[in-house]
Amino acid sequence: MEGSRLPLSENSATALQDRMLDALSSVIDPELGCDVVNLGLIYGLSLTANIATVTMTLTTMGCPISDVLEQMIDNALTELPEVAAVNIDLVWEPAWGVDKMSRYARIALGVH
Repeated sequence: MEGSRLPLSENSATALQDRMLDALSSVIDPELGCDVVNLGLIYGLSLTANIATVTMTLTTMGCPISDVLEQMIDNALTELPEVAAVNIDLVWEPAWGVDKMSRYARIALGVH
């Protein structure tokens, strides 16, 4: 049983990542009315020297609310005591599609 447990540092990292995802779930895309996590826009999270890096995409290139989303993400993550600053790494590969959405988002948005 002892061998199946993650080392403390991995447990702590997993707990922090869960808290970061929980904070990001409060960031609602104003156009779609669903959070960025359930929309599948968040591709990765890391924290180095108190700087959170969010690897993410947008539903469309040239999204008119990208600046708003970035500010909302910054605000949500800097509420965590471990996060002093946020870098957003906006990527286009892999391309976003409805297949990235959670079941919750699909139901909420009526996507079948």
